[in-house]
Amino acid sequence: MRASLGRILAIVHKEVLQLLRDRLTFGMVIGIPLMQTVLFGYAINQDIRHLRAAVADQSGSQRARWLVADAEASQVVDVVAHVPTAEALEDLLRRGTVSVGIFVPEDFERRAAQGGRSAAQLLIDGSDPIVLQAARSLAELPLRDSGRAPPRAVPGAPAFELRPFYNPERRSAVQIVPGIIGVILTMTMTLFTAVAIVRERERGNLELLITTPVKTPELMVGKIVPYMGIGLIQQTLVLAVGSLLFRVPIRGTLFDLYLAGFVFVVATLGLGLLISTAVQTQFQAFQLTFTSFLPQILLSGFMFPFDGMPRPAQWIAEVFPLTHFVRILRGILLRGATLGEVSRDLWPLLAFFVVTMGLSVLRFRKRLD
Repeated sequence: MRASLGRILAIVHKEVLQLLRDRLTFGMVIGIPLMQTVLFGYAINQDIRHLRAAVADQSGSQRARWLVADAEASQVVDVVAHVPTAEALEDLLRRGTVSVGIFVPEDFERRAAQGGRSAAQLLIDGSDPIVLQAARSLAELPLRDSGRAPPRAVPGAPAFELRPFYNPERRSAVQIVPGIIGVILTMTMTLFTAVAIVRERERGNLELLITTPVKTPELMVGKIVPYMGIGLIQQTLVLAVGSLLFRVPIRGTLFDLYLAGFVFVVATLGLGLLISTAVQTQFQAFQLTFTSFLPQILLSGFMFPFDGMPRPAQWIAEVFPLTHFVRILRGILLRGATLGEVSRDLWPLLAFFVVTMGLSVLRFRKRLD
């Protein structure tokens, strides 16, 4: 028994030493719990505040300005733009520039005086049901009958009528399926290329590649090209299932959708290639892929509302490709936006690919030297 215990302790000692030498694994033992605790405790917030809003005030009355001021004072919305018409509000919603539109009609004062019906309208981007739920609190906002503070409400005069766009039935599948495309592509594309270089090393093929005339950029491009087609096939499968089984609408053009999907695929492949140049084993590649995937799925707006996150968390999320692709997908699929209208999220994907591809080439050259 004593001899058996001694052998077990020897194996334990060996494993501890091996773990301490493997800095990546040891770092994940500490880093993943800390990252999850910080993300869920600080960045994830279901109590949404400060939704981006635009105002179209056609009445120009003092009471209408009081109403907009009271909406901002509730901290549910932050007014970031003023436009002349309801059509302009709908255009901003379709582009994803704002989540809420406040429309005050010309006969606002008459509506407010008559009572019994809403005096203004809230145009809501319903592609995210949580945003619609947060905006509902504004429907209970009272109309002032004076500029005094605290405001005195006009009895029986509702302030806003809610008009949810893009997902009036509030079906969860309409929100989830577009994001699922980005999540699946992020996971598979990053993982496929994360093991690309290290697999060659483990199989002993890397030395053969070094002796060939293939240049480093050519090797990197050759590694990712086959997976570009795989990524588009996966996108097609999810779109087909979502449309046939869950009746997810496709309001934009398929050309715009696939062009955006192609750009996202190459961006995630670049990330996987960079991981592949930074690790020594395929196990480490799996570890880093998971570590990079976790914050993306939590901060991208796929699972939790982006507008509910603190500003520093939003700044970090803007670095991740999935954040921009989720916006593009919801814009094209649900809101019928064109690729030009969501191009502000397309350029970061191209920039991300250029940076990760450049770093991959530099790191690989350094290793060969």
